[in-house]
Formats: sequence, C-alpha cells, structure tokens
Amino acid sequence: MVNTEQKRIVVVGAGYTGMLAALGAAHRGRGRVRVTLINPSERLTERLRMHQIATGQQLADHRIPDLLTGTGIAFVKGWATGIDTAARTVTVSTSDKRVAVDYETLIYALGSTTDSARVPGADAHAYTLNSPRSALHVAEHLKAADQGTFLVCGGGLTGIEAAAEIAESYPKVQVTLLSRSEPGAMMGARARAYLRASLDRLGVAVRAGAEVARVLPDGVELAGGEFVPGDGTLWTTGVRVAPLAADAGITTDETGRIVTDATLRSVSHPDIYAVGDAAAIRQAYGVLHGTCQSGLPTAAHVAENVARQARGKEPRPFRFGYIHQPVSLGRKDAVIQFTHADDTPRRWMLTGRAAVFYKEAVSSSPIKTYGLAKRIAISARMLGATGGRRNRPVTA
Repeated sequence: MVNTEQKRIVVVGAGYTGMLAALGAAHRGRGRVRVTLINPSERLTERLRMHQIATGQQLADHRIPDLLTGTGIAFVKGWATGIDTAARTVTVSTSDKRVAVDYETLIYALGSTTDSARVPGADAHAYTLNSPRSALHVAEHLKAADQGTFLVCGGGLTGIEAAAEIAESYPKVQVTLLSRSEPGAMMGARARAYLRASLDRLGVAVRAGAEVARVLPDGVELAGGEFVPGDGTLWTTGVRVAPLAADAGITTDETGRIVTDATLRSVSHPDIYAVGDAAAIRQAYGVLHGTCQSGLPTAAHVAENVARQARGKEPRPFRFGYIHQPVSLGRKDAVIQFTHADDTPRRWMLTGRAAVFYKEAVSSSPIKTYGLAKRIAISARMLGATGGRRNRPVTA
C-alpha cells in the first residue's frame, strides 16, 4: 500500500541556500512533501552584493513571497527563536505572536554574519555588511563625508571587494585596508600581485601584518599600540553563527555550525539537515568554508535527499570541489584565481574585463536559478558538487 501522506519539511532561513533548498525540495518532492519557509524578512538579501549597497548602488528588490508563487511553499515571516528537537517544532516570533511550526525534516540554513564581537569596540564603533540596512549605513556615511579617511578591517574577499568598491566610488576618500596577512593570501603569487597592483591603482593603502586590537570612534588601535586614525571603520573579518542550533542541543563545532554526516544530516539529529554557512561539512581535504560556490550545491543536494527520503530511498553522500576564487576590484576590474578541488591555487588566472565578465556570469543574482528550480530538478552536480562519483568540480 502506497503512503500518500505528505512529509512536513521546514526550512529555517531564506538566504541563497535556504531559498534554493526550499524550492528544490518542493519541486523534487511534489505531491510527497509540504514545505514551509521561515525568514524574518520578506526581502531576499543578496549577501554577495553588500559592498555595492555600501557605495550607494541600487539593487533589484526581490520579494520572497513573489519568488515562491506557484510552488506551494508556505512562507512564515518571523524570527526562529527556538528548536525543540524532541517535539520537532520550531518556535517563530512573528510581528504579533509566537507560533510553533511542526516538522518531520528540518533544513537549517541560517547562514552566518561577520563577528564584530571578537575585538573590543567593533560592535559599537564599526560598520558591517551583515544586512542591507547595515550596508546602507556605510553608504550614508560615505555620502555625507565624501572625503577623509575610511578603514576596512580584514583582508579576505569581503574586505578586498569593499575596499576596492569604496575607493572607486569615492576617489576623494583615502581607503586603508588593514589585514593580518597579505590580502588574497589564498591566491597564487601572480594573482596576488595583480590584486595588489589594482588596489594601488585605486589608491587603497594596504597595511598587511596589522592586527587590530581595539576599534575606537575615530580609528583603530593595533596590537603593538599604534593608533591608525579613520573617520569611519568597516569590520569584515571573523564569522559568527546564530546560537539556535547549539541552544537546542544539536551537535555543533566551535563556531556554532551544525556538524553533518556525509549526507549533510546532523550527526546528532538525523532528521535535521544543514546547508551553507550554517553547516560544518567535512570533505577529504578539510571542512568547507562559507562561500556561495559551495553553499548552493549543498542546498541542491539536500533538496534531492529530502525528495529521496520522501520516496522511501536512502540519502546520498555529498562531495564537492572548488574551482575558483573570484574577486571584484570595483566595477571595471576583477581577478579570478582558478583552484584545485581543495581550494589551493592552480597556475591559471583571469584578470581585467574578461574577469569582470566571468565573475558576473558565475556570481550573478541567483534569481534565474530559483526560476529554473520551479520547473526542473536542479542537481547539486549542476552547481558544483561531484555527486560522490567524480572529483572534477563544475562551476555554478
């Protein structure tokens, strides 16, 4: 006798990965699953483009209910404030009440934010790019100042892109990039040299080997006691994950990410999947670091596994290999470092206008992908995963 009862699938978080997981599960499991998506905002936040908002650029306003039209997915606008793993419920605080949403399978996609609590004063005196609102605060500051000095703390991809974008948009502002290591340290020597030359051309002053010990209203204090003045400071370094999973007794790593098995299920609660920045996913070469490049394939893979389980089949293991490190250097320049599967640099790189075109192609808004997910079964392999069978990565 065929069981026609629909499985209750709840997705917490509607960022890049949460949206794709919800859409993929609804499409692949059509008739067998009932999907509910929980998010505090109706607006889709494009985290990859926060540095553009920070310079006053206007992005498209994508509304989550509109993106879900025709999918059958129920949307609950509110903050997920608790998970009861025994009762299998998620507590959600909406604008006027608290509700408990039941699940049989939970997909945890809350993502991460910049950890501005790791250094004294950063929470109080530094801007972040954690949300469109916080990015707009940077834009308001830069527009009002239009000159002076601006500090960007962190030499990772976010810090580099933000420093370049600000310097290009506000040439009268002296931008200083403070980093404990050489910006783009994960890249090969040629790509690093090109990146550094591009920052020099834009007028960005780079202070490599500078460890910020404290953020002050008018600058930062370095570990050696030196004071670096600044009219504004942007904090881009460190990662903070919501404590929701850890508070619920789900096994997490030291940063609060859910530790998963090979299929992306929680090692302590197999009825919970974790995707993107919210998951500590181990591969043969180490634990994945949070990028859209790896996040979207995890979402597609979980959607496939949820649908498989709804059909009475076993979930499949996830495998992924990196292929590139794309970095924008303003609107007119970029550098792409191609990589081995473990994210170490290959010999090949791409620069200039060709790199801009490439990055826009691979890092463009996922709206088209979401539209396709309503109509076809987008596989993790299509987005970069190897499906447990091959080691050759495929770009998103």
